[in-house]
Amino acid sequence: MSLSKLNASAATLSKNRTQDSISPFSGMCVTCVDGCIGMCEIGKSAYRGHETLYPQPFGAITTASEKNYPVDYSHFTIMGTAVGAAGIEASSDLAIFPNVNLERKIGRGEGIKLKLPFVIPGLGSTDVAKNNWEGLAVGSALAGTLLTVGENVGGMDEEAAFKNGRIVHTADLARRVKLFKEWQQDGYGAIVVQANIEDTRLGVQEYAVSKLGVEAVEIKWGQGAKDIGGEVKITNLEKAQLLKARGYIVLPDPEKPSVISAFRKGAFKEFERHSRVGMVSLESFLQRVKELRQAGAKYIFLKTGSYRPADLARAVKFASLAKLDLLTVDGSGGGTGMSPWRMMNEWGIPSVELHSLLHECCSKLAAKGEYVPDIALAGGFILEDQIFKGLALGAPYVKLIGMARAPLAAAMVGKTLGRHLEKDKLPVYVQRFGNSLEEVFVTAAELKERLGHDVFQQVPPGALGLYTYYERLAQGLQQLMCGSRKFALEYISRGDIAALTREAADISGISFTMDADREEVEEILNIRA
Repeated sequence: MSLSKLNASAATLSKNRTQDSISPFSGMCVTCVDGCIGMCEIGKSAYRGHETLYPQPFGAITTASEKNYPVDYSHFTIMGTAVGAAGIEASSDLAIFPNVNLERKIGRGEGIKLKLPFVIPGLGSTDVAKNNWEGLAVGSALAGTLLTVGENVGGMDEEAAFKNGRIVHTADLARRVKLFKEWQQDGYGAIVVQANIEDTRLGVQEYAVSKLGVEAVEIKWGQGAKDIGGEVKITNLEKAQLLKARGYIVLPDPEKPSVISAFRKGAFKEFERHSRVGMVSLESFLQRVKELRQAGAKYIFLKTGSYRPADLARAVKFASLAKLDLLTVDGSGGGTGMSPWRMMNEWGIPSVELHSLLHECCSKLAAKGEYVPDIALAGGFILEDQIFKGLALGAPYVKLIGMARAPLAAAMVGKTLGRHLEKDKLPVYVQRFGNSLEEVFVTAAELKERLGHDVFQQVPPGALGLYTYYERLAQGLQQLMCGSRKFALEYISRGDIAALTREAADISGISFTMDADREEVEEILNIRA
């Protein structure tokens, strides 16, 4: 059975002419007929070429792999127990799920305190991130979690100002940081500014630290969605030329006369802006960390993608040597941006395998007494059961779960419902809950009481969507942890999950369900009254 879906996908707005007779190994119609207008990826590629590399409609969506990976987090089950309580008195009156503590502190020194163990790992210069930033920033701040400003935000800002090749002003980045900080509650959570190679050359993080008061920055090696730099589409010739002048790769060349002529005639309607790939070395990495600390960064993170195992080892070891505060490891399968569609489906190490290799690397360093940074896992997490399993698989090193598509989806839905409410045109499906913000969003009353009426009125609906989604995850996670008798995050262990297949057990080192508790079972069966 093929694990991949080929030649037709909702992501690329392509489909087969024959829905029932499709070659399983090529994805082509079994009978490819002369005269077909070309609805499949091959057909669309015949007239739109490279444009069909990317999911559509570009800039208005988020995307993730549809590949059926051999092992994923559904191949594990959560183990509950009928005895004991870790982190609270073993009393039926006290060991109730609302008493499960989901707060966490990450990083060295004073650390960053979080209400919930979540991080949005990086939403950058794409339109879908920019257009929903208000909801993401305010919602994350209210929830007390980490939010990362992704790559290329400063460099893509048309209003940005530069001096000697370094950024000295960017309204977009300043707005993103300000939104979070204005709504931050009691010092919980943090806004993080990420940088790829272009951002580093432009001095974006130094600007964020010195001018915007950012304390946490992140070096980006890559992501799980693709193994090249970020890309966006540009529909404006002047902007394409501006970005090329700033050092970005822009295709086709917006300064070439024949390209300019073709664009103005409508032969094509979009330019592609690409980022470069980095060239990692220990020396340059440690030097960059030193520069960031000298610039005043209080916390330094690293994000890496689903590269080969040797690169994962580099990420863990380099983060250890540099005494970083957080390492985020993003497995294949997830995604938020506009990655080339086949690349998203067919490259890299899937989340379970990558996260299992990560645990091995961390354990080897720990066994030698070496520093292990706090870890965040990312790559397709959306609900509380997956979050629990990720925390357990990576215990005791994994402190946070990274999610981007799901929080973005929640913010988009909140924003959309807000617009419908303004026009008094709520869909019937939602009208059954009410016709006001306070009736539709189940957390609104609690937030209104906490913030006060006047402040609550300023909360954007997108933020209500994200905050309410996080509230669901929090209670769901509390319930799962209560069932496993773990009443604080630090007590979650690898023994709290079991593998449902031998393959999952072999990959992860997690006990197969039928092998779990073997020794304890024998001890119990040998008890004498």
